[in-house]
Amino acid sequence: MLKRRTFVLSSLGPLALAACGGSDGDDNGGSTAAQARNAMKRAAVFMDQQVSYRGGYVWQYLPDLSVTWGEMEAKRTMCWIQPPGTPTCGHAMLDAYHATGDEAFYAAAERTALALVEAQHPAGGWNYIHDFAGEESLKHWYETIGINGWRLEEFQHYYGNATFDDAGTAVSSQFMLRMYLEKKDARFKAAVDKAIGFVLAAQFSGGVADGGWPQRFPAAANAITSMPRPNPQLLPAGAFQGMEDGDYTKQVTFNDDVAGENIKFLLLCVKGLGRTDLVAPIHRAMECLRRLQQPAPQAGWGLQHLAADQGGRPAGAPAGARSYEPRALATHTTQTNVQQLFNYFRITGDRNYLARVPEALAWLETCKLTAQQIAENPLLGGGRTHPTFVALGTNQARFVHRYGSNIWNGAYYVDGDHRNTPSHYSAGRNVNIAALQKTYDELAGMSDAAVAEMAARSPLKVTQAGELPKYFSLREVDFADLMAGAVMTSPAVSEADAQALIDDLGTKDHWLTPLSQVTNAYRGNGPSAEYAGDAYRSKHVGDPYDTSPYDPQDPPLVAPYTKKDRPLGISTSDFVGKLGKLIAYVAPVK
Repeated sequence: MLKRRTFVLSSLGPLALAACGGSDGDDNGGSTAAQARNAMKRAAVFMDQQVSYRGGYVWQYLPDLSVTWGEMEAKRTMCWIQPPGTPTCGHAMLDAYHATGDEAFYAAAERTALALVEAQHPAGGWNYIHDFAGEESLKHWYETIGINGWRLEEFQHYYGNATFDDAGTAVSSQFMLRMYLEKKDARFKAAVDKAIGFVLAAQFSGGVADGGWPQRFPAAANAITSMPRPNPQLLPAGAFQGMEDGDYTKQVTFNDDVAGENIKFLLLCVKGLGRTDLVAPIHRAMECLRRLQQPAPQAGWGLQHLAADQGGRPAGAPAGARSYEPRALATHTTQTNVQQLFNYFRITGDRNYLARVPEALAWLETCKLTAQQIAENPLLGGGRTHPTFVALGTNQARFVHRYGSNIWNGAYYVDGDHRNTPSHYSAGRNVNIAALQKTYDELAGMSDAAVAEMAARSPLKVTQAGELPKYFSLREVDFADLMAGAVMTSPAVSEADAQALIDDLGTKDHWLTPLSQVTNAYRGNGPSAEYAGDAYRSKHVGDPYDTSPYDPQDPPLVAPYTKKDRPLGISTSDFVGKLGKLIAYVAPVK
């Protein structure tokens, strides 16, 4: 059992880490640009040498590194692959090298790349997390902290494979590609080749699923751990509970834009390596997305689709995923997939990718949230226009709820009641039909000559290796940035904004920011005794045994929780964002 740690969120002590180098001679007193370069270097070296573990990063750290977090609390020996973790920091270090030419940034990027080489699964992808202490230490984490994260079902089970979820494999693969292209280091070429092999091996072959990808690969036996369901009496009439289609990790997934991310990585390999052999699997993937659009009048997509016939339902039908992701169409996924159809049209010139967009938009018009639903559930406000999930056939919204206080006495269920939904998984989404319609009208109205000219600049037309965009951490590289002649410009950063970041860094060599997520320390498995209250039904965390992250300013309104200040700490997301602004200031792309 792990030793329980305690700390007071509102009264953290001063920074316990030593600064790592101070100023760099004359640069510190020179121009703002010189000061910015000096600040970038000090912050990067500090993150590399003091904060990272062997070049690997998580998401957040208390200043003395006594507690560290990825999406959940992490052991000090762990790194998080999910953005904004290890590969995100690696991109930022490499971008800083591109901006300055200073080898200190390349050394930091190299160290992170080597961490990812070690973390790479033998099949070629990456898991959400890696533990440098070894597989037994990682299994121990899953059996303690992971399994007690009530709302984080992907961390409740040790799979032993790799995942496409949350873009971890995609961003790691992109970074390894850039590292190889930088100095043609054979160590990184081997990692890139393995990553490409992983993407191709995981791609479904044949049938309606041809060209799509599962959430995890290779397939793992006993690949899910279902939550206990001890209180069926607490379910309202007509509610459903559990994972409707079993092991969701082996179905075709569009969750977190898996198809779009994998296609983009392959396009980067076509453009950066001249790998024209990857054009065919790219086309197969694009066709899979188009093929799995459901028939009118519900012409959308689900988070998952069956890869093969199952339970009397045909391959290609929308499938359930986690127990709070029911079998349904997903409005936000439909919006993303329509946007991807626009991208596929732009790079192919094939009007077939636009042909059924009007059907998708027509369906989205039929399933909006009502004014009453928004008024009666504050979590459906904030500009949300649509329910997240819509039932197949009936076109009625499906809303997720939960009862209990932790994973051992609680569970999720789904029904038609729009009230009292969880805060951690939004029951509503902002779907901008007008913007989608505008883009469709513009693309559909293009002349044949304009379409041909556009498609001629596609990365699919590459015949030899070329350059990739200069920066990857300032904003996400998109399909348009890979077109011939495209210039991926950097955001404008004023001298005053740069100076403010330099001043904030000060002499401590790192930035501190309020951390919006904390966790309960692991104290053993939670009680299985029935809890019929409602203190946790719409909160990010359950009782003190729940290891899910939550905002200390918005805890459950029940003892022993009290509202506390967010602790000051080190955030990789904050570091990447601030370093990116200084990069854009000292070496902008215009």
